Amino acid sequence: MSSTNSVGRPTAPGQTNDYVHPTLTGARGLLQDEALIFELGGWDKTGVDIPDADRPADDLDGLLRTDPIGLPGLSEPEAVRHYVRLSQKNHAIDLALYPLGSCTMKHNPRLNEKMARLDGFADIHPLQPVSTVQGALALIDRLAHWLKTLTGMPAVAMTPKAGAHGELCGLLTIRAAHEANGQGHRKTVLVPTSAHGTNPATAAFVGYSVVEIAQTEDGRVNLADLEAKLGDHVAAIMVTNPNTCGLFERDVVEIARLTHAVGAYFYCDGANFNAIVGRVRPGDLGVDAMHINLHKTFSTPHGGGGPGAGPVVLSAALAPFAPAPWVVSGADGFRLVEDQTGAAAAAFGRMSAFHGQMGMFVRAYAYMRSHGADGLRQVAEDAVLNANYIKARLGDVMSPAFPDGPCMHEALFDDHWLEGTGVTTLDFAKAMIDEGFHPMTMYFPLVVHGAMLIEPTETESKQELDRFIGALRAMAGAAKAGDVDRFKGAPFHAPLRRLDETLAARKPKLRWRPETIPPLAAQ
Repeated sequence: MSSTNSVGRPTAPGQTNDYVHPTLTGARGLLQDEALIFELGGWDKTGVDIPDADRPADDLDGLLRTDPIGLPGLSEPEAVRHYVRLSQKNHAIDLALYPLGSCTMKHNPRLNEKMARLDGFADIHPLQPVSTVQGALALIDRLAHWLKTLTGMPAVAMTPKAGAHGELCGLLTIRAAHEANGQGHRKTVLVPTSAHGTNPATAAFVGYSVVEIAQTEDGRVNLADLEAKLGDHVAAIMVTNPNTCGLFERDVVEIARLTHAVGAYFYCDGANFNAIVGRVRPGDLGVDAMHINLHKTFSTPHGGGGPGAGPVVLSAALAPFAPAPWVVSGADGFRLVEDQTGAAAAAFGRMSAFHGQMGMFVRAYAYMRSHGADGLRQVAEDAVLNANYIKARLGDVMSPAFPDGPCMHEALFDDHWLEGTGVTTLDFAKAMIDEGFHPMTMYFPLVVHGAMLIEPTETESKQELDRFIGALRAMAGAAKAGDVDRFKGAPFHAPLRRLDETLAARKPKLRWRPETIPPLAAQ
């Protein structure tokens, strides 16, 4: 029977080491227990001294606050300690390998961060006169040039903020091109079964109906099914290449030919471009539009709700319909084309108020310049090498979903090897936390039962890969030996234990509410 320690942290049978004797404070050595900031108190004080206003606030009319703001008042040390303690509860790429498949959680070089903090990049404002931001515009122009060169595409829209935003940009461009060509009746987008979930969601958001394309037994697009579903009602297909199963679409040129033969466009999800950058140019494969996740291929921070960047490269057929603004150069330097006149007359509109995420552009450009053309090619080669090393080293104790042939940048396993052990994919992933590793992507792609998708990226050394592989081999041995308790109660050593996922999904608590409303917090 499970129980709780003095601070309400749950304990359970099978716990080892320090959890045999739960601490009285909830802390575990240097890992401090930490409550929500609202639970820390301080409702009757403030962390800073603010003098009373020396002028009346009559001009604020009815906007003047009459009730307390309802925030706890913390001193600077209290606030700093709170967020440092929270940070210690997170796994991070600076702590250990981050094996999430289809996410490319690679190391972000500190050089990139230093460049992004240069005054001329970090402190500019989107409404500054163009004459005062020539350096920033020059960098955007150079980054756009590299993106076009690496993809073999003649145009690029820099303003999309992330992958899904890039998908939206690409499909809006395709829709504009069809309407301009009198093909507005095309209302269907074809999407493979293994596609990222954003693909069908974006197509539906634009107003298209989505039809699924079947997958072959070896994890690739079924050409016969694709050909049967193509027709003059299809606006585009959306194919990820390399795909979400970690495999290169061998028939990609034929996919493009069949698509173009019926007057549709080929949208490529570029989330996995890091597996082929410097090796393959999507434009040479017949791609018409492709978003590039700068945070996946070119190392800018991954997001977590923060700034991102998903530029979209476009074929010659789609380039005239790209959204404004874009950068052009002339005798007077760089400027932005913002009005839908002249060269931008056919632009479908704008994706955002301003040009893009400057910090992300700087980081990506710094990454490109520090690697050079040969280095970017090596990025792809090392990413693929690392993934195949993991597949080869784990293939005898875990079951590769597609055992024949090499994978690309990620190794995909199913749960066949867990049959009869009483351990599930979820149990195995939770136990990885106790070993100091973030779990791999679980149960995705959906076409593979109990999927475990591992992407080591190119930034991991053989030594770190061996440490990770050694842990998974030992865990696989424990599962097959019947040590079920190790897995069912995991994680035991994390700051918080495994939650009731069913209850969390059905009755989520999305807002903290105090049991007793503090007097000064009442509204």
